[in-house]
Amino acid sequence: MTIAVFGATGQLGRHVLESLRSRGVAASDVRAIGRSAQRLAELEEQGFETARADFDDPAAVRAAVEGADTVALISASEPGKRLAQHGAVIDAAKDAGVGRIIYTSLLGVPASDHTFAEEHRATEELIAASGIPATLLRNGWYTENHVADFAAARERGVIANAAGEGRTASAPRADYAEAIAVVATEDGHEGAAYELSGDTAWSFADFAEAASRVLGREVTYRPLTQQEEAQMLEGVGLDAGTAAFVAQLSADTARGLLAATPGDLSRLIGRPTVPLEDTLRTW
Repeated sequence: MTIAVFGATGQLGRHVLESLRSRGVAASDVRAIGRSAQRLAELEEQGFETARADFDDPAAVRAAVEGADTVALISASEPGKRLAQHGAVIDAAKDAGVGRIIYTSLLGVPASDHTFAEEHRATEELIAASGIPATLLRNGWYTENHVADFAAARERGVIANAAGEGRTASAPRADYAEAIAVVATEDGHEGAAYELSGDTAWSFADFAEAASRVLGREVTYRPLTQQEEAQMLEGVGLDAGTAAFVAQLSADTARGLLAATPGDLSRLIGRPTVPLEDTLRTW
């Protein structure tokens, strides 16, 4: 059995490879697919089969999926380009006779109007239309997305954004990666859609309190309007488009789009998800 992992050289993908090995999958049965030649060379030294492929290179994508039994498609990292990139993988998998696709989608995507939702929803539709048996892992937020907030807490004692009282049920990437490994190595997950998130949803006031305990200094949370956050981000060097985009993500959080805690992630991995404060202590 060959498990082909797209995005294997990325932050989530590296955890997926570790989780597969920890579940007894031989490195030679995993095809690590990514763009970084240096990282792929390192993985090859560890015994993994590797394939260099850019999502925008259909020929390379097709070569990468040949002979694979399962394709784990970790969603691409460039909003606005994802649907075409994911479509290339799905088409290649169908043509190659791949037995199953595992796709990392977005928490609550069927009814969500989160900034990232449309591309994920459309990708799920492409997978359904392909006829390939699939497992959808609708990932919530990664705790690591807030490294910059923790850095602000350490440096200035203040976290400021437009998330307001919105709550985030985050978990570290390693927890989500373990879920991919479970689904890839167990029977019975075909046709399932899992809503994955951390066990506890926290607000930024909670984040500030946790940071205070970890750092041993007072940290406060200062809510901003969406416009104020965008202006603040431009003031520290972000271009106007990126600043507006990040502020929109905070506004999505304020509306509770990342707060659901259905418990699917902890059930899949067989343990509680790692709490926010425990992750902060590793930073």
